[in-house]
Amino acid sequence: MSRRGHPTGPTGPVVSRALTLLDTFSTTRRALTLSQLAAAAGVPLSTAHRLVAELVAWGALERAEDGSYHIGLRLWELGALAPRGPGLRERALPFLEDLSQISRENVQLAVREGTEVVFVERIAGSGAVPVLTRVGGRFALTATGVGLVLLAHAPADVQDDVLGGPIASFTEKTVTDPARLRGMLADVRTNGFSISDRQVTLDSLSVGAPVHDQRGQVVAAVSLVVRYGSVSPHAVVPLVRTSARAISRALAEPY
Repeated sequence: MSRRGHPTGPTGPVVSRALTLLDTFSTTRRALTLSQLAAAAGVPLSTAHRLVAELVAWGALERAEDGSYHIGLRLWELGALAPRGPGLRERALPFLEDLSQISRENVQLAVREGTEVVFVERIAGSGAVPVLTRVGGRFALTATGVGLVLLAHAPADVQDDVLGGPIASFTEKTVTDPARLRGMLADVRTNGFSISDRQVTLDSLSVGAPVHDQRGQVVAAVSLVVRYGSVSPHAVVPLVRTSARAISRALAEPY
């Protein structure tokens, strides 16, 4: 099984090729021609034509007037059923909005998928510092406030995998030393919050806190991203932790 869970076995080749075609799309490649899809997926044009036709018929892809293809609404409809995506977002949104209104800063909600962060929601504050994240986007676990929280509470094998491989660097302040990162993760578990100081951009820092489910497992993280120098990170820790606890209580209630 591949990193994104593409299946193997009797139906593996067909399903894998279809998923590979879908995986070709990104924020910078929102519309692709049939030839581009075939080349990116590494399949013959005839195969891509057949698979794309099936995906269009099902609703996973849509064809534009200029002949290019883009992701279809059917995938969005299915994605809305994911409990760790929109379901989590629906429970958390009132508290994220409260945090945004109080702070007027960037508020983020994220989950871990494998060795990456996936952002479920982001609310941009008025006049807040620009951020590199987007809803549905992925990012390194080691650099962001939410990522440090999720990595700190990830299984040991995930931590070993992340810290044992190449660690992405975004600024001169990005921590890439595995030993130092392990110390930071231990502090997150002890203190109940994380601080990412100028690790993603030099003009911002973020404070993150864990969100627990009814079993006490960390299933998400919430963070506040502020402009560096505008406020002490420890001054916003209580706000972030309060929001995280409120979301945790909401997740424990019957759906």
